Amino acid sequence: MCRACEGQIQIAEAPEYPIDRGMPAPGMLSYIATSKYADHLPLHRLEGILSRQGLVLSRSTMCDWMKATAKILLPLFEYLIERIKYSKVIWTDDTPVRVMDKALKKRCRTGRIWVYRGDAANPYVLFRFTASRRRDGPLEHLENFKGFLQADAFAGYDCLFVGGGVTEVACFAHARRKFEHCLQDAPVSAGKVLLLIQQLYKVESDFKSATSEQRLEARQRLSMPILDELRAELDSQLLISLPRSDFGKAVKYADNQWNALKVFVTDGDLTIDNNLAENAVRPIALGRKNWMFLGHESGGKTIAVLSTLIASCRRHHVNPYAYLKTVIRRLTEDSSADQAALMPDVVELDATN
Repeated sequence: MCRACEGQIQIAEAPEYPIDRGMPAPGMLSYIATSKYADHLPLHRLEGILSRQGLVLSRSTMCDWMKATAKILLPLFEYLIERIKYSKVIWTDDTPVRVMDKALKKRCRTGRIWVYRGDAANPYVLFRFTASRRRDGPLEHLENFKGFLQADAFAGYDCLFVGGGVTEVACFAHARRKFEHCLQDAPVSAGKVLLLIQQLYKVESDFKSATSEQRLEARQRLSMPILDELRAELDSQLLISLPRSDFGKAVKYADNQWNALKVFVTDGDLTIDNNLAENAVRPIALGRKNWMFLGHESGGKTIAVLSTLIASCRRHHVNPYAYLKTVIRRLTEDSSADQAALMPDVVELDATN
């Protein structure tokens, strides 16, 4: 040591890292999260990609890091749980995931990931994980929600529609698929129903860019007569179609769902089908083909947290890597930061991204 400098050397404080006793910076955590949950790379592939760049990082370490990252981002996730329920309309769907369970002979059981897409005033996408597809999931997730819920015909949602606080909105895409399935066996009858549904979709297409008020007026003026004709056709087919045939089942499905199917014409903010939710949950189904299963139930919470923020970024065309890097750094510096100010549509991203 230089004698002239002796006693004068000062060591700068170490930077604050997101993970206690861990060295990954926000950029590394964001890169791994984006690679797995946005680009659908399983960790074993990412392990190989990083090793080719000279970074030896085990998949178990990355798994632990993602769990820790989800914990850092938990305040934003919990904020969105409540924010979504302020929506006038929520679109929802679910998809199965395999969960490792060593107590079972087949080693895996089926869990569920649910998606809840908020409306234009609450423009976010929320994912939740449950260990099964019981009604307890939606009942807990949508506690205190009042408004329109657009979903498929899953009976687990029915408890939400008791009491009048939540209005069921069914999906014409589901009904249409059932008639498309039997088109070859009943071309004339199924074709007539499909033609009427196509006319309903034509109205939606023509007024896609219209205001809510204009869309409501068009539906009342143009779609209502088509619905009346479709209702008459279903009534006629209920009398003559074989109940156990595919066409008979399609008619019965539409009949059972009729009250919920026609709700969309009562409000211009509603949609004719549930495709918004189906499209939102599709990345989970795509990623599932690559990572195949969850090693533990806790992995479901990690997926829910990180996929929620990445999907909300996608909805606003925000770079998920830049967003995650920004919010991880800010929450590391101040865990009590204003969650509303850190949402993808309003946060100011770090210039270094």
